[in-house]
Amino acid sequence: MSLSRRTLLVGASFALVGCTPRRVEAPAELVLATGPEGAVFREVGGALAAALAEQFPGTKVTAIPTAASVENLQLLRSGHAQLALSSLDPIDDPQSVRAVGRLYDSFLQIAVPAASPIRTFADLAGKRISVGPTGSGTEFTAKRMLEFFRVSAVDERMAHAEASRRVAEGSLDAMLALTGIPTPAITDLEGDVRLVDIPAEAVALADAHPGPYIPATIPSTTYEGVPPNRTFAVPNLLLARESLSADVVEVVTRTVFTETARIVEGHPEASRINVRTGIATGQVPLHDGATRWFRSVKR
Repeated sequence: MSLSRRTLLVGASFALVGCTPRRVEAPAELVLATGPEGAVFREVGGALAAALAEQFPGTKVTAIPTAASVENLQLLRSGHAQLALSSLDPIDDPQSVRAVGRLYDSFLQIAVPAASPIRTFADLAGKRISVGPTGSGTEFTAKRMLEFFRVSAVDERMAHAEASRRVAEGSLDAMLALTGIPTPAITDLEGDVRLVDIPAEAVALADAHPGPYIPATIPSTTYEGVPPNRTFAVPNLLLARESLSADVVEVVTRTVFTETARIVEGHPEASRINVRTGIATGQVPLHDGATRWFRSVKR
């Protein structure tokens, strides 16, 4: 049988793992839960889905738009998605999912007009604020913070782009965004925006919920004219259903960490994806297929 004919027949059902002769039985469908339109999750997820479609030519690979982390976890656990992007903090039952790897970190950013009297997290009390879309990681983290620090605000649910527009026009006092840096929603406000420092809150939250929260500083080079911002970061993970074949997840893991330049094109924050930090998935155990791949590259 000629090589081209053999490859054509095998490609309908199998994907080659790297340069090894082992063949991987490909699923008929692979659904990746991403994020809302314009979000980094959505765009990185779409690029990853395109790369996976090449690895699994006989598989229907689909990246579906969602509200992000919380909804993605629901889709993963219900079986409506086999892969999903999520920030680490909403994963309240880490044994129910498995990690393909850690990707990049999101930063909690509280943006207010430059002339705003809001200087601390406590100053949000009674103010009109956006806590992100319903079902998003931003909403989860914002609600946790408001409850933990006993701050009562008029919290509204909306996409970051809409929140940015409303902050600019003055119909919203502040927007909270748990996302990569720089985020376009804040970049669009350059010259008219300030980020609220929350160093004490970052430490208190990390102490109360060990694992997902990392006190961090957003550099002054992130947004023109905006000084360094003391806040916290939350790792973002690519997750998989435990029932997904280890052979398939090994291919997914290899694709994420060897096709990085293609997947993160145009997203500086996602360019931090690398093998060295990929295994740092916190309380979420690695999928057996991911473990196999990470071990193979350490040989």
